This record gives sequence, C-alpha cells and structure tokens, in this order.
Amino acid sequence: MRSRDKMNDNYATDNRIMELFDTWFDPCPLMDTPLVNGLLIDWKDRTYVNPPYSKPEVWVDKAIAENKRGKLIVMLLRMDTSTKWFKKLQEHGAVFLWINGRLRFNNLKPANFPSMLVILNRKVEG
Repeated sequence: MRSRDKMNDNYATDNRIMELFDTWFDPCPLMDTPLVNGLLIDWKDRTYVNPPYSKPEVWVDKAIAENKRGKLIVMLLRMDTSTKWFKKLQEHGAVFLWINGRLRFNNLKPANFPSMLVILNRKVEG
C-alpha cells in the first residue's frame, strides 16, 4: 500500500464496504477526469466518500459543508484521532465506526493502517 517514496492514494473501496454504498453518489472517482473536480461540485443527498488518504482534510471540510446543507455523508477514512481533520469531524458531531481488522483495497493485501467509517447525519434545523 505504501511505497518507500510516497503513499499511493488510488485504491478502490473494499468490496464489503462498497456493497453498502453502491447506489450512493461518490465524488472521488470524478477527480480522475480533467473536467470534474469532486471538491467543486454539489454532492447528492446520500454521498459516500473514499478520499485520498494523503490529503483528507479538504474532503472533510467539503463533507462538513455539504452536511450543513442537509446531506447525509459517509466517509471511509484512515483511523487517526490525532489529526486536525478528526477534531473537526468530532466537533461537528460525526459518528465514528471503527472497522474491525484491516480492509483489503482492490481485494489485495490488507491495508497497513486501521480504517473507520465516519457518518455525518442529516441535520434538522429547529
């Protein structure tokens, strides 16, 4: 998963996770096309995000902004409670689901880090 020089961010979601969100909007595959940037478009009401692991904070900021607009967002992230982006999610009221064991990206060898699903529930203004 990690080379000596840099981390490769281009890993498909583990099949077990993808089955849960296969009908959800995913803005990250769009970053591979020069015409669409998933950070610059509106996300759908139910959005699943598997962002690049090397730069998740911009995706976390976008997810929080979209969630404030009433959208349900689920993110697959590296489990790291020591980061600024984790604190932002925590302060926003995210629900964290730790994944037992290591995911297999592209169904190959296990990741060398633990993962989590982060849920940003729809906000009800009241």
